[in-house]
Amino acid sequence: MSDEVLIGIDAGTSVIKAVAFTATGRTLGAAGRANRYERVADGGVEQGMRRTLDDAFDMVAELLRTHPGLAERTVGLAVTGQGDGTWLVDAAGEPVHGGWLWLDARSAAQARDIEALPGYERVYAETGTGVNVCQTRTHLHWMRRHAPGLLERAATAFHCKDYLYLGLTGERATDPSEGVFTFGSMRTRDYSDEVIDALELSALRPLLPPIVDGIERHAPLTRAAAKRTGLPAGLPVTLGYVDVVCSALGGGLPATDTGPGLSIVGSTGMHMRRVESAARFVPNAARSGYTMCFPGGGLAQMQSNMAATLNIDWLLALAADTAAFAGVETSPAALLPGLDAAVASAPPGTLLYHPYLSHAGERGPFTDPAARAGFTGLDVDTRFAHLARAVYESLGLAARDCYDAMGERPDEVRISGGAARSPVLRGILGAALDRPLRVVERDEAGAAGACMIAAVGLGLYPDMSACSDEWIDPLLGEPVVPDPELAAHYARLAPVYRDVRESLGGPWRTLATLRERQERA
Repeated sequence: MSDEVLIGIDAGTSVIKAVAFTATGRTLGAAGRANRYERVADGGVEQGMRRTLDDAFDMVAELLRTHPGLAERTVGLAVTGQGDGTWLVDAAGEPVHGGWLWLDARSAAQARDIEALPGYERVYAETGTGVNVCQTRTHLHWMRRHAPGLLERAATAFHCKDYLYLGLTGERATDPSEGVFTFGSMRTRDYSDEVIDALELSALRPLLPPIVDGIERHAPLTRAAAKRTGLPAGLPVTLGYVDVVCSALGGGLPATDTGPGLSIVGSTGMHMRRVESAARFVPNAARSGYTMCFPGGGLAQMQSNMAATLNIDWLLALAADTAAFAGVETSPAALLPGLDAAVASAPPGTLLYHPYLSHAGERGPFTDPAARAGFTGLDVDTRFAHLARAVYESLGLAARDCYDAMGERPDEVRISGGAARSPVLRGILGAALDRPLRVVERDEAGAAGACMIAAVGLGLYPDMSACSDEWIDPLLGEPVVPDPELAAHYARLAPVYRDVRESLGGPWRTLATLRERQERA
């Protein structure tokens, strides 16, 4: 088994990449390319579907070119990608439009309409997932009202990875995670006609592709895709779960026990715990969060704040703009190495920042498309280092807010994503959660998780637990216990953080109305 290779395609928001692993989980190489998307009217965000497929083909081909002999050793190809959004294709499999990303915010009114449906309580009870602006069910409501021509031309409603799977195999399918949290039941791991009826989308039921579990079934690589990639025709292709589940699996969320939690602090923040069954699901009064089928059984219950390190990107861009105003040329990338030192120089908790920077508002642990970011507590002594520390602290307090909405915080939290590379941010996050943190030393967790699903599905391991023992456990760092004084300080700050954000709902919605009026003027 040591000579066998698995290749994972991970079509993320920022980068699409192909990553090669040994069958025992060692990374052999990767090829990546920046994704490109565009903002359109009314808060829309779209990505070229055909270009995305071409990029996936190209990245596999580049990986094989830079690693001679890899194609001959490859026993399986797996695909995952960014979640939510809507990618419509016609009967011939051709794109109907630009793929709608999870960043798309044009369906805010439809999200509110869905929450007001008489059957919405049942939808939440079955899916374990709140309604958000970025979801397929919300997008379909928008299209039905504002762009019915798209639906008339469409034969299938995909997510990003599903469309790539179609391009690789010619098969129309989605996976248990995205299919179920949008339109199904976490109890049956399948579509629910009751849920679809309650969403008032029964007429669009034919658009939903079959749900296929990659652990149980794969499809052969087509001749056309083989020619584009350089892999052999007929190679088994596995449809992975959505990227956040694959990243959780590859990033260290246990496949069997319910102890540790996992936070993926990247562009968004995903905070999750694994539960054995729907009976262990913890609902919340806001009816927010996601519950996703986990590979090999059980569920991943999660809360997701829409913008995590995007707030740091914004802060650095603001600093670069300020420098340019003073006649100094610099860039966010040039400023990043000094940011940790600036944050460490500032005292903790001198002001609050709420990281609701996304055009789509917030989705965890509350849902409000009008939510927006803001500082509280500024005075004449506030300097850039204080702002930077407040932004870092907001990611820790947002994570605590999310875990608290799912019941008790886990005994230990494993962390991956871009933020895991910052020791200062790790220290703040651990103290805000008041839990030991453990880093998983893997850069390509999403692609790894997809390949783990393929490895079990192809019989390289008897189950996901055995695969996790070999792929994940050797990469776990030692747990780091939080600073007790800092943890106590954040414990006092957390209720204030919640009080402020709970008081802002009215002003957020008033501002949203004023923005809409201005845009129409």
